[in-house]
Amino acid sequence: MSLVASATFPGRRARVGYGFGALVVATTLTSSIACTRSPAGPVVELVTEAGKVPVRVELARMRDELSRGLMWRDQLDEDAGMLFIFPASDDRTFWMKNTPLPLDIIFIDEAGKVVNVAADTKPFTTTPIRSDGPARYVLEVNAGFARRHGIVAGTMMAELPGEDRPRDRSS
Repeated sequence: MSLVASATFPGRRARVGYGFGALVVATTLTSSIACTRSPAGPVVELVTEAGKVPVRVELARMRDELSRGLMWRDQLDEDAGMLFIFPASDDRTFWMKNTPLPLDIIFIDEAGKVVNVAADTKPFTTTPIRSDGPARYVLEVNAGFARRHGIVAGTMMAELPGEDRPRDRSS
């Protein structure tokens, strides 16, 4: 479908076609806007010495979501992040290629305990960022978030949204 508009220029009238090009521009703008908004979705709580720290998260479970993460995002609300949920615990390696935001990457084990925090990661680098042990979950938040809220190795995640919950820590 092609939209056509008439425009008047000094001394002449011209028809301007708005077809595929306009669709591409509109789609690009819509995608760009959608990528900068934070989720209103599930909340993960980390339990620190000062109390619970809620983080609104987007969930990454599927292979393409796990690979893409927060690439190409140029904005993330202060209380928002992305929670990667892997099928099993393993040593994890991330990088910041195509990621313009500096992030804190929080590696969390099967029991919901923070293994380590890779703080203030450098945007656009391909330097490997590794967990200090097996991790089943990875939480990406804005750089400085972990420091401001006292999130360190040993901090516990209260529970995960939906059916993906850490094992019961009381037994």
